[in-house]
Amino acid sequence: MVFLKIVIGLIGLGMVVFVHELGHFLAARLVKIDVDAFSIGWGNPILKKKIGAVEYRLGMFPVGGYCKMKGETDYREAWENMRNGIRPEKGSYLAASPAARILVSFGGPFFNLIFAVLLLSVLWGVGFEVNTMSNKIILASEVDGQTFPADQAGLKTGDRIIEIDGKKISYYHEVQENIALNPDKKLPIKVERDGKEHELLITPSLDKSSGAGKIGVYFWTDPVISGVKEGSPSQRAGLADGDVITSANGVPLRNSIDLVKLLEYSEGSLPDELVLEYERNGVKGQARFSRDEYEKDLGFTWGHISYRTPDLSFPQAIAKGASEGYKTLAVSVKSLRLLFKGIDLTQAVSGPVRITYLMGDIAASGFGHSIGSGLRSFADFIALISVALCVMNLLPLPILDGGMIVLFLIEMIRRKPAHPKAITIFQYSGMVIIFTLMVFAVFGDILFFVRQ
Repeated sequence: MVFLKIVIGLIGLGMVVFVHELGHFLAARLVKIDVDAFSIGWGNPILKKKIGAVEYRLGMFPVGGYCKMKGETDYREAWENMRNGIRPEKGSYLAASPAARILVSFGGPFFNLIFAVLLLSVLWGVGFEVNTMSNKIILASEVDGQTFPADQAGLKTGDRIIEIDGKKISYYHEVQENIALNPDKKLPIKVERDGKEHELLITPSLDKSSGAGKIGVYFWTDPVISGVKEGSPSQRAGLADGDVITSANGVPLRNSIDLVKLLEYSEGSLPDELVLEYERNGVKGQARFSRDEYEKDLGFTWGHISYRTPDLSFPQAIAKGASEGYKTLAVSVKSLRLLFKGIDLTQAVSGPVRITYLMGDIAASGFGHSIGSGLRSFADFIALISVALCVMNLLPLPILDGGMIVLFLIEMIRRKPAHPKAITIFQYSGMVIIFTLMVFAVFGDILFFVRQ
């Protein structure tokens, strides 16, 4: 299964990189810059074919890729040979105008954004099934004893969150989305309690491990079994779909979190045996589990809510894809600001290894429900990574596309190219910055897999 997740992840990451490099490639051809090689993957090519003046390659390592343009390293060679200027050949990268080079640098990120919009448009056009939970909540403070923003705002277990910052809320995933995107921001919130509506004000705290906002609530799920795994302890104990779990070791269960609280947050040592009392068609029964069984996996799932998105026409799908793409772009830009708020970089910043694994993991989890669900989850995450790659590459840092755009804008203003030494130092400083970020990312990836 792990191997399958990695393969799926590599395919997804390869698609995102291919689109990015294709943007650079097509932009270069548009402004008459010659391309020497176009490669998917790094390392020595295992396959290559020359078509016209371009050599197309498939690299040994399937992550990453590049578009090698004629003469793009002329400035470095000039500095190494102690020359003060460059005499680029016709059709080379540095022979093009600064505006043309800006277009080439912008082409990669722009294609990533367009790719994400197209993916999201297709998703909304064909429609998809959403698996979620209700907007009824449980205070996390009742489980682990800590105080959270939800407690300070006056929320109570059993409340239904029906509006956040003026946006209607129907499901728990909508609660998560609106809270996660607004750490440290005061939000008006409306809840339904005992048939009456109450207006409150809540300020999500910043979760430094993820960079997202949190308020300290869980979703409420009635303790009704919706699925039992084949060959699991629950099946052997006689549990079945539709059983209502009424108590665990004599403690009444109101919801699924009550069982989590009993097994994960109970004081003292865990019991040697777990006894679940249940009702099935008005008949009571018991299911017994040893400690080895319940500490690993009981093998059943609680009920969830499923609904299908409405069918959209072609123009509606494009509009929705553009809207969702813009929303993802705004979230990615907003997330960058959180890097300066003291978040844990080893957890919040992902490297290519973790991204590859997560992409495959999300797709594999979706395929566990259905092929359609797996494809949707896969495409949704690819769109997210594609937008993130667009934003990251447009940062005004040396060696990134954004840094090169800044360099070429300065050249346009000065009306003369920078000294080869200055460009080389600019690029090398960028490599140091990127290398430092990669150290954080790789270290975070290692910790992530150690914790799995």
